[in-house]
Amino acid sequence: MREQASPRLGPGIIARIEELGQISETPDALTRVYLSSEHRRAGDLLAGWMREAGMSARVDAIGNVVGRYEGEESRRPALLLGSHYDTVRDAGKWDGPLGIVTAIACVAELNRRGKRLPFAIEVIAFADEEGVRFASTLLGSRAVAGTFDEGTLRARDSDGVSLREAMQRFGLDPDHIGAAARAPGEFLGYIELHIEQGPVLEAQALPVGVVSAISGATRLNVTLEGMAGHAGTVPMAMRHDALTGAAECIVAIETQCRNDIGLFGTVGYLRADPGASNVIPGRVIFTIDMRCASDEHRRLAVASAVKTIERIAETRGLRPQIDVTHEGRSVPCASWLATQISEAIVRCGFAPMTLPSGAGHDGMAIADITDIGMIFVRCRGGVSHHPDEHVDDADVETGARVLLDVIENFRDEGRKKEKNNG
Repeated sequence: MREQASPRLGPGIIARIEELGQISETPDALTRVYLSSEHRRAGDLLAGWMREAGMSARVDAIGNVVGRYEGEESRRPALLLGSHYDTVRDAGKWDGPLGIVTAIACVAELNRRGKRLPFAIEVIAFADEEGVRFASTLLGSRAVAGTFDEGTLRARDSDGVSLREAMQRFGLDPDHIGAAARAPGEFLGYIELHIEQGPVLEAQALPVGVVSAISGATRLNVTLEGMAGHAGTVPMAMRHDALTGAAECIVAIETQCRNDIGLFGTVGYLRADPGASNVIPGRVIFTIDMRCASDEHRRLAVASAVKTIERIAETRGLRPQIDVTHEGRSVPCASWLATQISEAIVRCGFAPMTLPSGAGHDGMAIADITDIGMIFVRCRGGVSHHPDEHVDDADVETGARVLLDVIENFRDEGRKKEKNNG
């Protein structure tokens, strides 16, 4: 009997993205944070879609929604797919959900054909990747990887509610988070489809790309202590202005990163004290976020930036205090998975472009238990974490076709070969 032509997957994916995007704590701005009532509604919706696609579905001990589509034989290791369904505040609707909904659509297409594979497929909708509510990222994926930090249970949200209390109110047992952990042998690999969150694919006129690595990040908190004084009485040459010192530091960091390919540096927060229009700023605090796909490259760049700040501070008579507040390693994508993604892109009629991810993803945690790969989908203007976040209909379809092609042609010989060579 001849197999029916596959229907277009894009329209259904887009409709579900729109439906999920309506679940928000405010009607005029999409916000869906971990363990909120909106989180529960979204999770219930995703579980329902998983069951419609032919999967079993459950909520695990941290609040992830886990769907499973058995292979030709039951209890086989699974190819893991997924992304996250929490959002930043005033978010776009594509970041995270596109990967979940597309994965569900691919499984639904296999189920429509009555097709089972030599392996199982699991789709995980990770509960908390953004870390908005408790200021600690990757909670859902870290629990799956068995690397959840129990100390995070003491973290509190802006209303003073601890993570432990929030889990209990949600109906989860914070003392049994370990039940969400999975063993490495349960998975063949992890593939996440995600919007690029940058403008590179659009500049190259390509709908999809292959991710080479998820960049590591160092975050610094810098304090420059100068001397406050009257704006009209302290001579310019005798000032110890902390704000002008900070301005010189910020420009120096921008110049360093502009001239160093692969390095990204951002000053996202600055506060000047005492903050009066007629007072020379005596103290300034600012942050630095520095990212690179190479950990060694990033460490050297951070060390150079610190020396530059110290030099500027000394020249201006300022006292610097520089503290590292976050250190996250880069995570390479497995070459054997990247190869299969590239092959799928070619079969779908496009050139396979490889690029790093400057943003963090759940794969950073999942890499502790299995190899990871990522497919990037072009987003308009490279805009993300913003209501203007958008993916064109044709690119949604292409992303789905590429992921489905990877699934249907998936082989783990490359994984075994890399393990043996390692």
